[in-house]
Amino acid sequence: MSTTADLVAALKHELKAAGLTYADVAQALGMAESSVKRMLAKGEMPLARLDVICRILKIDFADLAQRMLEAQPLLSQLSQAQEQAVVADRILLLVAICVLSQWTLEHIVSHYRVTEAQTIAALAQLDRIGIIELRPLNRYRLKLAKTFRWRPHGPVMQYFREHALLEYFGGAFDGPGEGLLLVHGSVSRAQAPAFMERLQRVAHDFAQQHLADQKLPEAEREGYTLLLAARRWEFAAFAAMRRINPS
Repeated sequence: MSTTADLVAALKHELKAAGLTYADVAQALGMAESSVKRMLAKGEMPLARLDVICRILKIDFADLAQRMLEAQPLLSQLSQAQEQAVVADRILLLVAICVLSQWTLEHIVSHYRVTEAQTIAALAQLDRIGIIELRPLNRYRLKLAKTFRWRPHGPVMQYFREHALLEYFGGAFDGPGEGLLLVHGSVSRAQAPAFMERLQRVAHDFAQQHLADQKLPEAEREGYTLLLAARRWEFAAFAAMRRINPS
């Protein structure tokens, strides 16, 4: 959860950006400048005084709270230990994947055989890990950067390689909206990163569409999993047939 210190830090940042001094704040509050400094240093102030400072800045409290959230660092990757904690608990892993798709508590409980208490406990654990900021009524805010990805060789990706990859590719990919494209070719090393950037944009578009479609009735939505990949690779059976010294 966000702390009072985060809010005060955001307030100080806004004062500096607006070119306002502690003396300006003291005059507006009818306080001594030293008292204002002490109040901001301790992070203790009545809401009435906070409202006055917001008026000086010409913003409301909601704006200040939003700017505080925007200033918080976002995770682009978890540590090895954090990922290990996620995969060690099947319910925690399930809830982690669900929150990445921004499912609500009610949505998770209605779809899976987990209790409300189990799901709330998992959300609290994800809050401690830093994946979400848990809010009142068990709502949450994702604290992941747009560039977030599981560690390429970490516990989560290893778990999916061992338990999900063969199952995923075992499908026929012939249903509505499904498809599997396998394209092989040789391109310059300089151009390869550009293709990866395009794949990342497709992944971003898919994620944005997911969020936009959450307002539709559930009967009009279907769960899809998009898998995008590119790597230097040759099928081992083919590599074994290569000439050692091709002419």
